Amino acid sequence: MGKSGKKVRVRSRMTVTPRKAIAASPAKQGGRRQTPYHHGALREALLTAAERILERDGMPGLTLRAAAREAGVSHAAPTHHFGDLTGLLSELAALGFRRFREMLLAAADRETEPASRLDAMGRAYVSFAKKYPGLFTLMFRAERLDTARPTLSYAMDAAGSALAQAVGAQRGETIVKGMPSLAQAAGLVRAWAIAHGLAVLLLDGRLDNILSQLPPGETEEALVRAILRRP
Repeated sequence: MGKSGKKVRVRSRMTVTPRKAIAASPAKQGGRRQTPYHHGALREALLTAAERILERDGMPGLTLRAAAREAGVSHAAPTHHFGDLTGLLSELAALGFRRFREMLLAAADRETEPASRLDAMGRAYVSFAKKYPGLFTLMFRAERLDTARPTLSYAMDAAGSALAQAVGAQRGETIVKGMPSLAQAAGLVRAWAIAHGLAVLLLDGRLDNILSQLPPGETEEALVRAILRRP
């Protein structure tokens, strides 16, 4: 109230940051926009980024910092979620084995006869390797992985069990986990070795010469089917 007794209105001088200025100031690191993720989503985003790098740049290009840059998050994020590079690679391999098992089972489910189911799983094995070559190679690089890591150990065991069940069904037997007979073990290794060896030869281009000599009209898929077909 002023000296004259009249009320004096005081204007607030509070400073308000324009909305456009806020929107134009995202957190950045190294010139890249940082994407806000929920805690669980960040882990998945890092794995997706790591797989993208693996398929694009190969194993040498996949580092913790590279994964962070690819995902657009801080360099500390991969360490927080995976510990070190071995941890990241192991979790990525676990993701691969889960996807691998799903492809094997989906292929088998389209068949009715045990022998046909095993054939289909063999073809799915090769298809997986061709679709995800970097991931496939990582999954079988034990020296780069921590196979004692629970998520990886479980995923590997689940994929192996799917193949063992199919081999057992083809033989008309049940293969008891950890206790196969010699004949059952031989059947399991035979099926695995043929599918895996074929996948690796195709990925490495070692069959290109043979494929070029196939009769007219015959394809790589036809050769794969002929190799994997049960006698």
